[in-house]
Amino acid sequence: QVQLVESGGGLVQAGGSLRLSCAASRSIGSFNVMGWYRQAPGKQRELVATITGGGLTNYGDSVQGRFTISRDNAKNTVYLQMNSLKPEDTAVYYCKLNWGIVYWGQGTQVTVSS
Repeated sequence: QVQLVESGGGLVQAGGSLRLSCAASRSIGSFNVMGWYRQAPGKQRELVATITGGGLTNYGDSVQGRFTISRDNAKNTVYLQMNSLKPEDTAVYYCKLNWGIVYWGQGTQVTVSS
């Protein structure tokens, strides 16, 4: 069993930046995919970004060029650097680990004010 603990959410003005972190509770190695998804009120959960253990990344269209995903395999942690934030980025952000079995974090709220 793996627990994912997210941190770094909060309230920020439009145009600002936030950095999210997600740490796994145990060593997970690099043969997996970690990622971030988000869900706004009344909307379906959507892809933000994913990263393989080797560093290959994939981004949702709405965040391409503004957000950067990275990971530290030694720390079993994935990060999401969010720049040029917009009010429409407001959502609960969830960390996901796909390691054969899929694990989700509890979510962290990001609120962007206009």
